[in-house]
Amino acid sequence: MTDAAPEQLLHIVIGGELRHLDAPVFRDLSKVEFVGAYPNYAEARAAWKARAQATVDNALMRYFILHAHRLIDPRADHEAH
Repeated sequence: MTDAAPEQLLHIVIGGELRHLDAPVFRDLSKVEFVGAYPNYAEARAAWKARAQATVDNALMRYFILHAHRLIDPRADHEAH
């Protein structure tokens, strides 16, 4: 019997200060923080929440969860053509 590994769904958490509150445009791309890469949404959300709460005093600071597994899935590339 083999144990199947859970499916890895890569999520990346990044954040930084925005130019304005009305659009997700970073003020300075060289200062965007890479929080980490996570194998599932639950772990990414926990990291996102921790960083967001740590920077709550800065209204322009925002963190995002990127669903990287959707960007790098070769099946999606094939289906798009």
